[in-house]
Order: sequence, then structure tokens, then C-alpha cells
Amino acid sequence: MDMTTTVLAHGDCLRVSELLGRIGDRWTLPVVVALHDGPLRFNQMRRAVTGISQQMLTRTLRALERDGMVDRTVHPTVPPQVEYALTPLGRSLAAEGLRLGGWVRDNMQRIDDNRSRFDRRQQD
Repeated sequence: MDMTTTVLAHGDCLRVSELLGRIGDRWTLPVVVALHDGPLRFNQMRRAVTGISQQMLTRTLRALERDGMVDRTVHPTVPPQVEYALTPLGRSLAAEGLRLGGWVRDNMQRIDDNRSRFDRRQQD
């Protein structure tokens, strides 16, 4: 769907905005991208996503599971091991997150230069 030519109904705009807010929060994309290469256990993920607390990782994983982006598998071991993996929907989000991250990396210097020029103009 081409968003530049598609007019969204008011209700659709609200839903799109709500979902973009979820996807664009601080932790969703880092967690999804961490799972991009394959399933991880909770503590592996916590190490992979720098700075995330145990509570926030739990909340993020539950939200992703609820949205159908992550599958949670409990292995019958002692103690039980829980593993998280992306669903096809989650893999598609990870691919978009990686693509967006690549765009940022490719344009970071240009953006920094533009910010510096803008800031200098504001100081004059």
C-alpha cells in the first residue's frame, strides 16, 4: 500500500498511530532485532539488548507475544527454560527495523552536518 497516495480514515489513522507508537518505543525494535538471528532465552536477550531492565524486557516480550510477533516456548527442563522466537510477522518487522537502521547509519553524518549548520545559524 502506497501511504503517499492512500488517505486513511480517521479510525485507521488512530490505529496506525497507536501501532507506530508501540513499534517505535525504546525497546521493541532492539528486542525484535536481537531475535532476528534466531531464538533466544530470556537472559541471552537481556545481555543482547544493552540497558534493558528485566521488568521492561518482560513487558516488551509480552506485548510482542500479544501482537503475534514473538512466540514463547517453555521447555520442560528443571528449571524450565523459556525461549523466544520471532513469528513470520515479527521477522517482517525485524527486516524493516534493520532496513531503517541501515538508512540511519548511511545518513548519520549528513544529519549531523545539517544539525551543526542549523545550530550555527541559530546562534548568529
